[in-house]
Amino acid sequence: QVQLVESGGGLVQPGGSLRLSCAASGSIFSMYFMAWYRQAPGQQRELVASITSGGSTNYADSVKGRFTISRDNAKNTVDLQMNSLKPEDTAVYYCYSVGSWGQGTQVTVSL
Repeated sequence: QVQLVESGGGLVQPGGSLRLSCAASGSIFSMYFMAWYRQAPGQQRELVASITSGGSTNYADSVKGRFTISRDNAKNTVDLQMNSLKPEDTAVYYCYSVGSWGQGTQVTVSL
């Protein structure tokens, strides 16, 4: 089972940027499908962005053009660059891969 550890959350003003990072264990990371999900209070967990082993990406409509997912197979990491953040992006962000979840990192967008 892969182990995932997120970092990079925090408090940011509307319009600002944050970069989340997820470090994964496993010697075959390059073969993993990786994704970022988020869950706001009282809401269901939703897919934010995903990236396949081949580098194909997919984004939720709500973040297209603002968020970018990328992976570094040499470092076993997947990042989520979040720009033009909005208050509605406030949530706990989770890294996901092959049935495993990270512990989550809080992102708060507020004045």
